[in-house]
Parts: sequence; C-alpha cells; structure tokens
Amino acid sequence: MMPSAGLCRELEPAVCRDFPARHVGIKYANLGIDPLEAMMPLPNYAMSQASFPEMYERWLAGPLFQPWAELALEEVELSPGDRVLDIACGTGIVARVARERLGDAGYVVGIDVSSNMLAVARAVAPGIDWREGNAGALPLHDGEQFDIVVCQQGLQFFPDKPAAAAQMRRALAKGGRLAVATWRSDDEIPFFRELRRVAERHLGAIADQRYSFGDAAALEALLRDAGFHEVRSATISRTIRFQDGAPFLRLNTMALVGMSAVGKDMGDQERKRVVEAIVSESAPALHPYADGSGLAFELSTNLATAEG
Repeated sequence: MMPSAGLCRELEPAVCRDFPARHVGIKYANLGIDPLEAMMPLPNYAMSQASFPEMYERWLAGPLFQPWAELALEEVELSPGDRVLDIACGTGIVARVARERLGDAGYVVGIDVSSNMLAVARAVAPGIDWREGNAGALPLHDGEQFDIVVCQQGLQFFPDKPAAAAQMRRALAKGGRLAVATWRSDDEIPFFRELRRVAERHLGAIADQRYSFGDAAALEALLRDAGFHEVRSATISRTIRFQDGAPFLRLNTMALVGMSAVGKDMGDQERKRVVEAIVSESAPALHPYADGSGLAFELSTNLATAEG
C-alpha cells in the first residue's frame, strides 16, 4: 500500500465515526462505516473510507505536509522539463508543488494505492497524471522513467521496503534524483512523545508505525542496496503550525487508539469514551505549543537523497 505523507496514514483508520461533524461540515457518523474495521491500524482499511481523504486534504495537507514537500523538491533541484514521480502521493501535495514550480515545462505523475485519496487529488489538480498502484509494483508504462522521484512519509508503511526501493530505482532515470523522507522516532519529538504517553495511560504500550523507520543509517543502507548512488541523508526539523489545534489533536488521538492492541478490541461506545478521555487529558500537553489560537510544534524527519 501507499500511504502518502506518513503522519496522516495512521490517522485514517479511526476518524470517520468519532470525528465531530462540526470540524468538517459533513456528517461522517452517518456514512455507515463499520467501527471495528475503521479502527484497524492498516492504512488500506482507512483509505477505503471516502471521508478521510477530504479531511486529510482540508486539515493536514497544507500545514503538515506542504513544508516538507517544498523542502524535498528544493533538495532535488527541479529543472524545466523534468519528469516527476510522487510515490505514495495521497491527495497529491508533492505532485502539486512540483507542478506549480515546473508549470507546463514538466510532467508530473502521482501514484497511490487509495482510489479515494486519488479522487480528491484529481478534483484538486485534474491536470496531473494520477495513477492507482502499489509501491512494490509501480504502474509504469514500458520503459517509463523519471528525472525526479519523491516518496514523502510513505516508506515506513510499506510492508516490503526492499521491493519498494527497487521500484524507485526502476522508475528513476540514469542521473536522476531521488528524495525519500521518513519521520524521526517520536522519542526525538517531544510533542508527539507526550501525546503518546497520555494515550498509553489508557491503552498500554503503542507501537506507532508513523515513526517506525527513523534510523537514517538504515534508510541509507536500503537505498544503497537498491542500487542508488551518492546516497546521503540529513535530519531536518521544522516548526509546523496549525490555525486550530483541536482537529489535529482529535485525529492524532484516534490514530493512537487505532494503533493500540487494546483499541482494536474495543466496542464503538468504549472507543469513543476512551478517545474523549485522552483528548481531554492531552489538553495540558498542548499548552507549551500554543500559538495564539492555534498550535505550533517542532517536527523532525530524515531526508535522504540519492542519484540513479
């Protein structure tokens, strides 16, 4: 599967039933989504829920993922006429930034496993070539290659990382440039670490897949083994700002519940009760990060670059 922009991929499973309609203007509780299926931590369960991509695009794509998309594209140094591939594109923020920078002098393709994510991507940017497909078997035309390949916050979710890296190598033209971003461990990100610890008081230990591939050395080794050259990585931190922290906190809480072993076994009402309790108890953790009426916090990622 192709989870675009990794932080939100584990937000998908749990949001549709419990996310207040006042935050999104849609009565998601009336969508008829099975609550047990919705709590599964696997992103492909969530991506079958048509409501989440809309929420992703509205609340997360701009403030959370666009700054990193811009950074990745700066690192690979786009040039007029470049052919760009965005793997695990989600609703397409990397592809859209690339298209904006290249204009008509470039060709941009976005690939994701989720048809619902891609439906939003097509609605927002119909001029981009959006394709449904898996990271382990990219839907490329015969001999098709790209000057730029980017995978932003998706690799940590791929079940077969070597296969995905091999597909990235297959897609990259000789002399082309690759950029791959994976969040650092949340042990290095105080805000998310504190939110996880609050949730663990109710749920026990949580293995957060969003931050499961934070070892830069392992990322570099994966790319070298796939045949990439000039592999290097950097740890980069940025301040991320949300105008309204409430939707973000609730989405993140639902993600944590959905990733926990205890949460997967909960009934609908118990899950809602636990979500509300964690959201309430998490409020003090937000205070140090208040930014007017919004929220601002430091977030760190590995950014690996390589050449084909």
